Amino acid sequence: MVSDSQLKELVKMAREGAGKRNFNQSAELTLVLKDIDVKKGFNLNEVVVLPHKPSRLPTICVVGSGDMALRAKNAGVEHVMDPQELDRLGTNKREARKMVRAHDFFLSDTNQMAAVGRSLGQFLGPKGKMPTPVPYGAPIENIAGRFRGSARVKAKSQLNVSVKIGDEKLSDDQLAENASAVVAAVEKKLPQGDKNIRNAHVKFTMGKKAKLTALKKEKEQ
Repeated sequence: MVSDSQLKELVKMAREGAGKRNFNQSAELTLVLKDIDVKKGFNLNEVVVLPHKPSRLPTICVVGSGDMALRAKNAGVEHVMDPQELDRLGTNKREARKMVRAHDFFLSDTNQMAAVGRSLGQFLGPKGKMPTPVPYGAPIENIAGRFRGSARVKAKSQLNVSVKIGDEKLSDDQLAENASAVVAAVEKKLPQGDKNIRNAHVKFTMGKKAKLTALKKEKEQ
């Protein structure tokens, strides 16, 4: 089990090992898993709401028109894609790939989900970015706001999960709380919960990894 106090210690160690840079470094949590047969199609793709938003917020694309499109624009969504643009991207693979890379999360009017699948599914699917359907009349502003404070936790046929939990502008406590939210979400999706976690690392962009196993050995000495 990875405790909150251990996560806070890892964040502290990682920050000390990163030093000061001329840019705002991101903080990343990696969970190393064990006792999972990846050949049986192990797949993890969860959106976790973080208690504390990072400085660089995720980018969002909304597929929709009419009132939903207007409200999404007013909410500051980075890109609103109408049906015409969606159809055009379906015939331009280069632009479609560029659009998928440019956004962290996709939301779509439920009526456009089939069209999204036809036009962008081959690019969104492998990236684990298939849109979240939004019913007619749903509060798109609130939904977009929730995704702005979220991180995607993804792993496919591999025994490690890496996710950005914020940046160095957040305090150690805030980063540790974000990390704890990720750990809790991952544990719920593992066959044996916390027993499937072998190790945990925290690392800033230019720093060294702070490892849970190293922390435990240090405590034992």
